[in-house]
Amino acid sequence: MDLKTAPHSASWQKFHPPTEAADILANCKRLTIASSTAELIDLACGGPGSAQFEVSYEIPGKGMVTEATVVRARNGIVANYPEPYMRRRDPDCMVIGDGLPTDKEAFHKRFGSDFGPLREQTFAWLKSQELILFGFIAGGAGMGMDAIVIAPANAGFFALGLAMLQGILPEEMILPTFVPRAIIYVAPVFRHTHFDRKQVVVHNRREALHELFSYNLYPGPSAKKGIYGVLLGLGEREGWVTTHCSTVQVITPYDNEVTIMHEGASGGGKSEMLEQAHREPDGRLLLGENLLTEERRYLEIPRSCALRAVTDDMALCHPSLQDRQGKLTLTDAENAWFVRVNHIEHYGTDVHLERLTAEPPAPLLFLNIDAPPAGRALIWEHIEDAPGKRCPNPRVIIPRRVFPNVVEGAVSVDIRSFGVRTPPCTKEKPSYGILGLMHILPPALAWLWRLVSPRGHANPSIVDTEGMTSEGVGSYWPFATGRRVDQANLLLRQFAQNTRMRHILCPNQHIGAWRVGFMPQWIAREYLARRGAAKFRPDQLRPALCPLLGHTLHQLQIEGRMVARWFLQVDTQPEVGQETYDEGARILNEFFSICLADFRDPDLDPLGKQIVSCCLDGGKLEDYEQLIPAT
Repeated sequence: MDLKTAPHSASWQKFHPPTEAADILANCKRLTIASSTAELIDLACGGPGSAQFEVSYEIPGKGMVTEATVVRARNGIVANYPEPYMRRRDPDCMVIGDGLPTDKEAFHKRFGSDFGPLREQTFAWLKSQELILFGFIAGGAGMGMDAIVIAPANAGFFALGLAMLQGILPEEMILPTFVPRAIIYVAPVFRHTHFDRKQVVVHNRREALHELFSYNLYPGPSAKKGIYGVLLGLGEREGWVTTHCSTVQVITPYDNEVTIMHEGASGGGKSEMLEQAHREPDGRLLLGENLLTEERRYLEIPRSCALRAVTDDMALCHPSLQDRQGKLTLTDAENAWFVRVNHIEHYGTDVHLERLTAEPPAPLLFLNIDAPPAGRALIWEHIEDAPGKRCPNPRVIIPRRVFPNVVEGAVSVDIRSFGVRTPPCTKEKPSYGILGLMHILPPALAWLWRLVSPRGHANPSIVDTEGMTSEGVGSYWPFATGRRVDQANLLLRQFAQNTRMRHILCPNQHIGAWRVGFMPQWIAREYLARRGAAKFRPDQLRPALCPLLGHTLHQLQIEGRMVARWFLQVDTQPEVGQETYDEGARILNEFFSICLADFRDPDLDPLGKQIVSCCLDGGKLEDYEQLIPAT
């Protein structure tokens, strides 16, 4: 499995690793320094001539345990996990190993001991292994920080995922000024010996160094969201935010251009905002299917807007980008996108994405996809968690440079959207699924939705949780390492300073009794792009019956086609009605009250205190409009 270096090569010294890392690199069994994803592809498969490989480790008392299987396909690398549990992120995987201020669970509280001894055991185990090392810049040059990863060489697929997502610096490009401020240590065996086979990622913040210990090989909690936590920590110290969003420039058939930023918890439609609306074989859009009557409603839009992707999941809102003109400016924090394809169940569902992934210009990394060695990985061929039960979280990592018409550099946002996975709502089973196709929010209310960030119904990206839960503070709180009040203040500053943006709320999956998938946000995107900068007249909006939902549209017409009123105002659905709607509003209000109790903090910005109090005191829509007036 050696690619380019001999054991104990001294060239690692140019990375200027911290003392403990230097000791590991100097004394490990063998060290490979990678400079490209091509090298990591070979390493992932066990060597240049190998088409398949098992990632296994000796576990005391258990023998050899296989963590993942890897095959080389014609269009990339395919990694799969024997355990269904390992196929999506555990929302409780993060713990904090240091004593710095945090609202997250401390290592000693969860496991009953300090992290220090396990940290030393991790270093000792790494020294006994063949390792891989490479450098990258977390968050991008000029705005992020130098970083390195030290991982077992046989976990090359994990290193490949990290290198694709965050970038990889060729060894010859490591400058004398390179000094790591973040480091990832990968040690999957401790999942079995110390953590009851659970996913655990430990953040250990030290002076001028953020250590991240990944005790599992699913890239989501560490290679992606772990680095996200590193960037959030950096922004917390410097006064800026890495938002949890996709961003797309939408070009209408009339050449109008609108930039939409779409936030939300996992499963909230971020990746889908970058996709064209899925059409039926005859070209129509299936607006929804009634769960009780099985009636289907369609919408005909002859020509869709053109899309230019900007970000997929993480966006740097660095101070150096802001022009103080009332619109937030952002740029992508990643080099590749971690695209979920659970909705692609058959050939022809999304021909653009299917073609891009089947015949990519560069090899991709597929996770939870069923593909044979030397075959072609197809994104609708999901592995099964059980016979007849598809894995809900198939993924593919796609370098952003291979996407057609991708936007490089920073953009200013016109519309800031928030997506919520909603369950069905009927008289027989009331729920919070009372959101209409699109709601217009005042800035103060839009900020509140970021504080509570509902994880929502039937989330495919994470291990199951019961009921309606909060992903918290901007929907990125699961990845942050500090205090929620500090992140709330940073977000509030964004909303207070950028009042020339329109704020909307979009459900997905269900609108009342109708199954709608991601069609609401696709239709909202088409409609709002065609409107451009035109403001809504008072007669076009109605205050929602639930003040938390801001304004609803009185009617929506796109390309001469009307959308039925019950998709806009859920109380008008005969399967819902006023009484059931009111129960859904009560559920929403109760949820907000529970979540906002966490922000009764003396360090919350005074304006934030006013907004939170407005909600807890049963404030009306006009109250929110006055707290942060839109311009």
